[in-house]
Parts: sequence; C-alpha cells; structure tokens
Amino acid sequence: MSRIAKQPIILPSGTKATIEAGAISIAGPLGALSRRLHNEIKISLEDDKVKIEPAHHSISSDALSGTYASHVKNMIVGVTKGYEKKLLIEGVGFRFAVNGSNVKLDLGFSHPVEVPIPAELKVSVEKNQMTVSGTDKELVGEFSAKIRALKKTEPYKGKGIRYIDETPRRKQGKKATA
Repeated sequence: MSRIAKQPIILPSGTKATIEAGAISIAGPLGALSRRLHNEIKISLEDDKVKIEPAHHSISSDALSGTYASHVKNMIVGVTKGYEKKLLIEGVGFRFAVNGSNVKLDLGFSHPVEVPIPAELKVSVEKNQMTVSGTDKELVGEFSAKIRALKKTEPYKGKGIRYIDETPRRKQGKKATA
C-alpha cells in the first residue's frame, strides 16, 4: 500500500467532505470540488479525517490509493488556499490581454490568438505577466500549459511565453569571423 495513503488526511477547520455514490466532494471557503472514485478504492470519513484504502491488495489498487490520496490533498488545498500560476511573455510586440471570457494573445502571427477562459478560473494581466488562479490544481495547470504551448520560449533570444520561475535554455548564436 502507498505510504501517502496509509496516513489519514486531516480536514482543516472550515472545510467539509462528503462521500456519496462513488464520488467525494470537498467544500471550503473558496468553493467546492468533487471527484469520481475508482472502484478499486474505498474512502471513509471519520470525524474530520479522510481515510483511503485499496478495495483489494493488488499493484494497481495500491498505486491508485496513493494517487487518490494526493488528489484529495490537492482538493483540500484548492478550496482553502487556491492555486495560481504566473506566466511571463517576452518579445517585441508580444502581449496578453483579457477580453471578457477570452484571453487575446499577440504572438507575432498574422492574427491575434484568442483562447476561452474556463468559468472556474480567474485570469489577470499586468503588462507582460499573466496570473491564472483557481481552486482546481489540474485545471489551473492545464490552462497555463495550453497558453504556454502557443509560443514556447526560443533558445536564442528568449522570446515567447514561459512560467515566471522557469529559466529558458539559452544557446549561443552564430559567431562572426574576421
């Protein structure tokens, strides 16, 4: 069994968990999240603790118990603190803009690129920095990765979109011979 799943997950004050019909729901000050459960996992709720166990001992159910323990922990952090990713854009003429429920990106193409913002996320833009925040860790990461994939940082001048804490790999350009 997974070491992560062996320990019960303690619910902080202000959060509430419910288990019903093969799904777990966690509600907190920032919102509510729910996730369907795999049939190889048993989840029980005791006082303010969530306990996760494999339904039967096999390699897949033991691995899934650890995976679902991590998912539940991420859900608890999401509804109490929230998640955020910051993206940085570099390059002449490259810019972010939020138009209603879309993000408009000028990336040096012949046309601006518009990406719809999921309803669960909040996106804010300041100069060349975009902040994506929400309660669902997977959704925040997926949307940020989708934006970043539109124009990855190129290695010669560092133009493109990157995470704020990411350092782009730089290459040396051509040398002039005398």
